[in-house]
Amino acid sequence: VQLVESGGGLVQPGGSLRLACAASGFTFSRYDMTWYRQAPGKERELVAAITSAGGSLNYADSVKGRFTISRDNAKNTVYLQMNSLKPEDTAVYYCNARAGYYGPYWGQGTQVTVSS
Repeated sequence: VQLVESGGGLVQPGGSLRLACAASGFTFSRYDMTWYRQAPGKERELVAAITSAGGSLNYADSVKGRFTISRDNAKNTVYLQMNSLKPEDTAVYYCNARAGYYGPYWGQGTQVTVSS
């Protein structure tokens, strides 16, 4: 099982980034996928979640209207489009896969830094 995040980097406030999480080693289409983030000195928090078929989405209040989660089951990939980024969005972003008693599986994380 492997989850590999990509797309992080340094961006100015108000900018955008698109994160991707490529999955392998399990049946991706059966798993709910979630993006979490962890800022220095803070606990890991849920950012956005999408069910296995993509029919249900959930967002943290702090990112509603700015972030969009999506998935492509044909490519075994989940995405996080992040717009209107703020300095408080700075964190390591992780993807997570879970299906009932299976998982959770975690990626290694990708750093997002929002700074001028």
